[in-house]
Amino acid sequence: MRKLLAYPLSAIYYTCFGLAIVAFHPIQWFSLNVFGYQAHKKTVDILQLTVVRFLHVLGTRITFTNPYQIGTDRPLIIVANHQSMHDISPIMWFMRKHHVKFISKKELGKGIPSVSFNLRHGGSVLIDRKNPIQAVKAIETFSNYIETTNRAAVIFPEGTRSRTGIPKRFQRKGLLTLFEYIPSALVVPITVNNSWKMLRYGKFPLGIGNHLKFKVHQPLKVSDYEPNELIDKIEKQITDAIEHDQ
Repeated sequence: MRKLLAYPLSAIYYTCFGLAIVAFHPIQWFSLNVFGYQAHKKTVDILQLTVVRFLHVLGTRITFTNPYQIGTDRPLIIVANHQSMHDISPIMWFMRKHHVKFISKKELGKGIPSVSFNLRHGGSVLIDRKNPIQAVKAIETFSNYIETTNRAAVIFPEGTRSRTGIPKRFQRKGLLTLFEYIPSALVVPITVNNSWKMLRYGKFPLGIGNHLKFKVHQPLKVSDYEPNELIDKIEKQITDAIEHDQ
């Protein structure tokens, strides 16, 4: 019965989502080219809130727990486990004051209204995962941008999403590069729970009635740790808080 109900609700969600990203694409272009970065950023923020609200169509609840007062006077490296594409908009919305930017695969840089435009023009970086040299160079340039602007870089160090909620081992190269080139950063670990359940049946229908939970852990100064020690610490923080109920 639950899966049967998911079909019409998913159709409504996808219709709303599709209309939103198509509508916001020219708005983003106009905002950026006429008014500049800040106007574009506000447009992207509104889009993320819209997408988060559309998730309620699926009976989705979202809890974003952040007990820490994190200033905007220094760059952030936000590190999270990755369970589905539904991880992204809540992080962008609830951490919006930090100007969240992503390290994304190059395939997302074209073909998706609004999303591809923002990745190409909003300060994020697109990498070719089949070309490690290009990827490292791109992350170096991106890191310098984050360091000088005091914005936030988001990285999902598992490399690809977990389809079952069970975390994959963190890949270290991207994190080590960020640590090296953003030495003044605070690392903000975030645990994502239950996002994978949105894709329990695949892309259609979507899972319904899920409670997506985002937990921000104690921020850590890059400069206070040896890089591999820091990766071990944040990986443990994140994975220890993952819920394993099915």
